[in-house]
Amino acid sequence: MAKTEQMVVGLDLGTTKTCVLVGVQGEKGLEIVGVGTAPSLGLRKGVVVNLDSTVDSIRKAVVEAEKICGQKIKVVQTGIAGSHVQGMNSHGIIGVKDREVSQNDVEQVLDAARAVAIPMDREVIATIPQQFFLDDQEGVVDPIGMSGVRLEVDVHIVTAAAASLQNVYRCCNRAGLDVSGVVLQQLASSMAVLTSEERELGVVLVDIGGGTTDIAIYVEGSISYTASLPLGGNQVTNDIAIGLRTPMDAAEKIKRHYGCTTAQMIGQDESIEVPSVGGRPPRKLSRQILGEIIEPRLEEIFELANRELHKSGVYDQVVSGVVITGGTALVPGTAELAEKVFELQARVGFPEAQGSGFEAVKSPVYATSIGLLKYAVQESGTNRRRYSPEGLKLGGFFGKAGAWLKDFF
Repeated sequence: MAKTEQMVVGLDLGTTKTCVLVGVQGEKGLEIVGVGTAPSLGLRKGVVVNLDSTVDSIRKAVVEAEKICGQKIKVVQTGIAGSHVQGMNSHGIIGVKDREVSQNDVEQVLDAARAVAIPMDREVIATIPQQFFLDDQEGVVDPIGMSGVRLEVDVHIVTAAAASLQNVYRCCNRAGLDVSGVVLQQLASSMAVLTSEERELGVVLVDIGGGTTDIAIYVEGSISYTASLPLGGNQVTNDIAIGLRTPMDAAEKIKRHYGCTTAQMIGQDESIEVPSVGGRPPRKLSRQILGEIIEPRLEEIFELANRELHKSGVYDQVVSGVVITGGTALVPGTAELAEKVFELQARVGFPEAQGSGFEAVKSPVYATSIGLLKYAVQESGTNRRRYSPEGLKLGGFFGKAGAWLKDFF
């Protein structure tokens, strides 16, 4: 086991589960050395609605992870999601003082791009550079050290409700944890499941969580558009519970073990045993009914995500198609249904990580958690702050220093 100071921890506060992953950067890559999970009872659609329940879930997940890794967890990297998170593009321009672009010039042009009207109840959580322009040269990746007199930048700015951010910090602090930074969840998932080729050619990430579906669109290696839908896997489970008249926990198990996106993929003679409510005996129903329930809801989610893709204005630039992740992506036929709706090629995104005995985390369910770990590893390996065009900057009333995500190009 690596030394404590080399350990990194990702905390995924999901609507259905709280997950803590502990990792170290080994010779073969990111190695998982601990995992802890607990049901999330205090969040709804990615937003904290009950502090005590959320704190209790965090503590349970942390204790479980500490038992496995044998280390005390004190600092975590966590994610933020929900319909309160919004993204927009902006442009900044400055004059280069000494005709050679310095780190200070980069910071100033980013500040100029951030100088947009933002309501008092919102907080900028990320300023993601897309590309730089130096005089008449566009598409500059890293302008530091280059000669020029006018520096411009296109950025994607992500904001969130200040109260929601503060509640995330408060829950972590009450659970005895310090937060090293907050990362937009779909960007964390992107680090775990997207390849550099996909980001360069243009790709849509659709992360179907329990309460929300988070979307990130990459064009020419950089983030171009982000969005969040107030629908997720819980809505699919709820539809099953209502359609089959079964308890929610039974509906979730049925979705995981027997779910399918289309009735045509299920044999007519296949049946499932469905628990009843109120102490009534279980019933046997055709499995095709399950497909007829799941397909319309998933199709609705993909149609709304497709609407966001067309709204972004970069549909024709998404050459790599769609990558789906999150627990619901494991339902058979999900990629095929996405291809039908988006009219683009699609695949299910599985995160990569090393770790003996932790094969279960190499699943779309843990995409955000592993992405948070990868971000934390990169941040811990950065000795000095320097602009990286792949970066994500955190800031605001929490007083967090800027940090830069890599591998976005």
